[in-house]
Amino acid sequence: MEYLSEDPKETKEIAENIAKGLKKERIFALKGDLGAGKTAFVQGFAKGLGISQKITSPTFVLMNKFSAKNKKNFYHFDLYRIKNKKELKNLFIEDILLNKNNVVCIEWPERIKDILPEETIYIKIKILSENKRKIIYGE
Repeated sequence: MEYLSEDPKETKEIAENIAKGLKKERIFALKGDLGAGKTAFVQGFAKGLGISQKITSPTFVLMNKFSAKNKKNFYHFDLYRIKNKKELKNLFIEDILLNKNNVVCIEWPERIKDILPEETIYIKIKILSENKRKIIYGE
């Protein structure tokens, strides 16, 4: 499925609607260049899960955890700064990915592609112009 977004607000709205429509999907790998809008997408996605806290990119802490209204945990990973999965050992990322009560969004998933479960849904955000983006769900 493809979406066109004219600005970050629309990217957030698209992501919010995706999150509101989730059934069993729970692991999302966000691909895109620096500045493509991955964090804006996660902000809208979290809102769609009923999370009201401010969502910022965990670039330096690598992970943020939130409680969603559906009693599930929402994890937001930003792996931009890691060089290999060994750096994530203390975060127990594999356990988080396996837990069916967790919903997970991962920015820069290519850093850990060999440990992502088969059911991972890839979302690619392509920069078309300064504000315009193409969001490809299930890429």
